[in-house]
Amino acid sequence: MNNYTNRKEYIEKLLSYKDKDLIKVVSGLRRSGKSTLLELYRELLLKQGVGKRQIQFYNFELPENYLRKTWDDIYFEIKKKLQVDKPNYVFLDEVQNIPLFEKLVDGLFATENTDVYITGSNAFLLSSELATLLSGRYIEISILPFSFKEYLTARSIDTSNKYLNYEALFFDYINETSLPKGVALREVGFDKIYEYLEAIYTTIIEKDITQRHQINDKRAFGNIVKFIASNIGNSLSPSNISTTLKQDKQSIHHATVEKYLDYLVESFVFYKVNRFDLKGKKQLATQEKYYLVDTGLLNILAGKERTTDRGHILENVVYLELLRRGNKIWTGTTRNTEVDFVCKSPTGDIEYYQVAWQMTNESTVEREFGALEKINDNYPKYLLTTDSFTQNRSGVKHLNVFNWLLETT
Repeated sequence: MNNYTNRKEYIEKLLSYKDKDLIKVVSGLRRSGKSTLLELYRELLLKQGVGKRQIQFYNFELPENYLRKTWDDIYFEIKKKLQVDKPNYVFLDEVQNIPLFEKLVDGLFATENTDVYITGSNAFLLSSELATLLSGRYIEISILPFSFKEYLTARSIDTSNKYLNYEALFFDYINETSLPKGVALREVGFDKIYEYLEAIYTTIIEKDITQRHQINDKRAFGNIVKFIASNIGNSLSPSNISTTLKQDKQSIHHATVEKYLDYLVESFVFYKVNRFDLKGKKQLATQEKYYLVDTGLLNILAGKERTTDRGHILENVVYLELLRRGNKIWTGTTRNTEVDFVCKSPTGDIEYYQVAWQMTNESTVEREFGALEKINDNYPKYLLTTDSFTQNRSGVKHLNVFNWLLETT
């Protein structure tokens, strides 16, 4: 369990909601560490004096735990084991595998002295039906794969050492994987990491998406996934994806492309970022950007022909870090400029971020600083690059991105 003790932010969040009258919903990509997190949390409960019989755990990835059982069979099985006059902690892993699981969750939630925790690898878990049923009664804790700092900690690297070659370590991070169990495999070689990523990707595509949504044209779906992965950080729309694929003699209607994009976001493979009109202060409905949950998946999706440039990959990593830090995120746009990220923090503060690999020449300096300088307000503005030497300009703070990724929040 040592590799997972550095996920303290998530543990602290769970502890802050312990015994509160809310269902704890832990969501995220398959193998992003949800089950391990809850295992660690259960160990903490035991250390705090909670009795073993007060904790019930069900893994619904195992067919023997749900086949030939209805939701009410499971409900009464759990209820029978509840300890009277003591707090009970019920953990339901991959609960979306149970038909009518929302009734099971709602029934347990209504039971006195019962603290309910559920996990799922698909946003279907919080589909409109469940969200409506549990409205105001749940808190979602969305788990992401390892941050750069967590990745280094998992490799037993001292992140307080300022003299390490962080650029080389960053390349390891983006080229291998940020998924916890994948990081543990690096000792046995990259081939094993590749096989692991391939297995996860196949399961998500086959089990979570194509089977569940009955997609017949798997080749077309696969090509759309690869196209988005090759265009991380670029503005996309269902229409322009459809048009581009038509040029490659693949005819897919833009409405179908739109559905496929929704499925991929639901399964936490990609995250969608809407555009925000900086002048009109409103969200726009077209030309979104998509970011990949783990850049290591580019090995599967783009293979040796990886065309995604390192600037966009860095942008992807920064996006995920901003998300980890609890921000709501948009891409900022005006008639003559675009800013990579407009963020609203959990406390409602606004911040702007521009990301570039390096300030290689004067035109890059002008373009990146200029994008932020054109925004006519007093909110904090940050330019993140890999440059060792940084220089602020016109109120824009220029930061080394590795230091920013490793800072304690």
